[in-house]
Parts: sequence; structure tokens; C-alpha cells
Amino acid sequence: MGATDDLPTDDLPTGDLPTGVPIHRLAAALAAVDGVVGVCLGGSRARGTHRPDSDTDLGLYYRGPLDTGALRELAARAAGRPVEVTEPGGWGPWVDGGAWLTVGGARIDFIYRDLDRVRHHWDEARAGRYATGVQAGHPLGFHAHAYPGELALGRVLADPTGELARLRAEVVHYPAALGAALVATARWEAPFTLANAAKAPHDTAYVHGCLFRVVGLLAHALHGRAGRWLINEKGAVDAAGRLPGAPADFARRAHGLFRTDAAAALAEAAALTGEALADG
Repeated sequence: MGATDDLPTDDLPTGDLPTGVPIHRLAAALAAVDGVVGVCLGGSRARGTHRPDSDTDLGLYYRGPLDTGALRELAARAAGRPVEVTEPGGWGPWVDGGAWLTVGGARIDFIYRDLDRVRHHWDEARAGRYATGVQAGHPLGFHAHAYPGELALGRVLADPTGELARLRAEVVHYPAALGAALVATARWEAPFTLANAAKAPHDTAYVHGCLFRVVGLLAHALHGRAGRWLINEKGAVDAAGRLPGAPADFARRAHGLFRTDAAAALAEAAALTGEALADG
């Protein structure tokens, strides 16, 4: 395993990590584990939108068998205590697995990404196709085009073969066919969902579930039309409201749907849908 032998437990942060950990040194140690192709900084820290208490997400892009024993040893060395490290698939069908560490009082997440799967869904996105699956922590459903989107919005930290950098150079170009597909889906599904919600106005949970679905569809459609990657529901509404072509005051109006009675919320959601998906 080699690389973990050099990983200190007492000089964890300098550079980009909030913990004192030299981020490139940690990434290099992870990339030296059998099966790991490269490591990418993701989430708000990669985009520069983080808060002081934000997690540090490290995407571990792997291929074939992954030496989770070596990852477990490395994680324990960095954290100064045993850390639970999952096998691939340990967190569900779409978020492969990984580990949650606390190092120097800060949270660092290892998140597995099957590199061949990322490539597959990049090819699908370029063809205007995407899948959505059930995944814990993703109430709207995990959208498979998030895989290339994560890499596009991330920062490659360790890439011994150069494969991650080459793929990232492709995925930074948002596919027009994907954007068109997201808009087309929202055009039929959002009105359909609102029509069903209107049949059960006194079922508050159902109505709010439908409203959440519609808001999510509009956020994805607005990002698709603008050619911007959207990889998570967190912050999606506010981000959509800042896009060119978004309806006036989109974020405030979308959040407000969940603070009013069903009839008013459904009427406003229909108006918002019409504006968000209008041609032009």
C-alpha cells in the first residue's frame, strides 16, 4: 500500500482542506490505492461556494476491484481512529459508497465513482438520454447526468495516468441534446403532476410532494436550457433563479409554494411552469 506509510497524522491542514491536511498529499495517497484511477475535489469547495463548516468531498474514481482494505487503513491513519469504509454499492445503487471521516474537527467524505459508469452516462447525456433512480439523500431521485456534471464542476487533484483530466476536458462542454431532453420532460410532466395534485387538494403531503417534483423539474429544465450542470437538489432552486432566462423572482416564488394553501400554491406553480418553459 506504500503511500499511506507517508501520510502524517499530525500535519493534517494546509492548502485547500480545512483540517490542516495537505490536500494534494492526501489525494496522492488515495490515488495510489489499487483500483483508484484518480481523485477529484467536488462539492461546494471545488466551486468556491463553501462555508467554513462545509464538508470536503473527495471523489474516488475507480475501475475494477477496489482495495477497500487499503482505503480503510489510509482513512484510519488520517483520522487517528478506525473509520467505516464501505464496499462498492454500500450506500445504494447510485452513490456507490465511501467513507465519512472527521480529521482535525473537519468532515472529509470519500465518495466512490465507477469511472466506466461515469463514461457511460456521459455518452448517454450527449445522446440526449438520462436515467433517474431512487437513492437515499436524493428526494427528487438521483439524475445520472450528475456523474459527468460532478467531474465538470470538480477539480482534479490526483491523476497518475491523465485519464480524469482527459475526460474532464470533454464533460465541461454541456450537451445541447441533454438540455433539450430535460426541457421536454418538464413540459409534459410538470403540468401532468400539477393536474394530479389538484385532484387531492386536502392531501397536504401528496400536494407538497407534487410541488417538490415540479420545482425540481423546472430547476433541471432551466439549467438544461442554460447549458449548466445541476448535480444535486441542495441549492438547486436558488441556482436556477440566477440563470439567464429564469422567470422573474423564480427562487422566492418556488420556495413560497410550500408556505401557502394548496389551491394558491397549485395556481402559482402552474404560472411558474408556464413562464419557465415558455419558448424564447
